Amino acid sequence: MFRHQGKNRTLKHNLQLATILSLIAGIVNVCGFLAIKQLTTNVTGHFALFINDLSNADFSKGIIYFAYIFSFFFGSFVSSLLIESFHENKRLNVYVIPTLLECVFLVSVVLLFHNTELEFPNLMACLLLFAMGLQNSYVTKISNAVVRTTHLTGLFTDLGIELSQLFFRKYYPFREKIKANIKLRALIITSFFVGGLAGGFLYVEFNLNLNTLMVAVLILLFALFFDDFKFRILKTRRRYIQRKTAHY
Repeated sequence: MFRHQGKNRTLKHNLQLATILSLIAGIVNVCGFLAIKQLTTNVTGHFALFINDLSNADFSKGIIYFAYIFSFFFGSFVSSLLIESFHENKRLNVYVIPTLLECVFLVSVVLLFHNTELEFPNLMACLLLFAMGLQNSYVTKISNAVVRTTHLTGLFTDLGIELSQLFFRKYYPFREKIKANIKLRALIITSFFVGGLAGGFLYVEFNLNLNTLMVAVLILLFALFFDDFKFRILKTRRRYIQRKTAHY
């Protein structure tokens, strides 16, 4: 999922990445909303509220929403900065660092706010938005802007466009590509929904509260190191077969 980059990436890799990261975004989104009644995976609504507060000269609230927006932006900036900084190191998977940093921020939210009365909900929102900015940036870069996982507005737009194109075979003959894109969009939307549903269930029914975010962290770490683990198993197996063949 993370190891394959550029021309080596296939639809299967993007589908796997989209499933995992959309699931995580869904969990984060519902946890943020249940904890502080704020959306913590995108900034579209926050930007509207920011403009509304400015127009009403309510600058104190406006600054808060600006902080939300800036946190998401800064997360995206930091993620891209880290990726570009280590891009020349061919031995390093450049996506490991921003992914681990996302895990650190999600864990920090659990540690800082789980046993408190949430005296600083705006700080929690900023930390979660920063983490989602990180994720949205590195998933955009690794998939060459094919996969977006933290918000659904553009996905529903693209899905509507691509579904309509299926009715016009004459103008859109590359139907397999269109169907592949539809499959990818539908999978992201479904995974986001499942993540939100599972996150809400764990948060409320199992009373995990913000500890639900640890589930997202474990899933993310599994996805990050799965390719390396699989690669090492295949490498070890190949060496064993070669030695066995050389022995005979």
